[in-house]
Amino acid sequence: MALDSAKKSELIAKFQNSDKDTGSPAVQIALLTERIAYLTEHLKANAKDHSSRLGLLKLVGQRRRLMRYLKRKDAKKYSEVISALNIRDRA
Repeated sequence: MALDSAKKSELIAKFQNSDKDTGSPAVQIALLTERIAYLTEHLKANAKDHSSRLGLLKLVGQRRRLMRYLKRKDAKKYSEVISALNIRDRA
């Protein structure tokens, strides 16, 4: 299930760099984190849903790549994002 528009708008507003920014790495990481949390809860209740599990793994990999990119380009913003979203730093 996709995020509802209110939650999505809230996340974009919190992590955007400017008024029209919707695609920066920080925003994408925040949106992916929310989808990952939703799928994690879904899989706790539906353990045999293997197609959702595959989707979850793809989302985690995509978020990992974006986090690596953000850390390389803007370490300060990276630190802010992982502290705001409670994500572990793997480095």
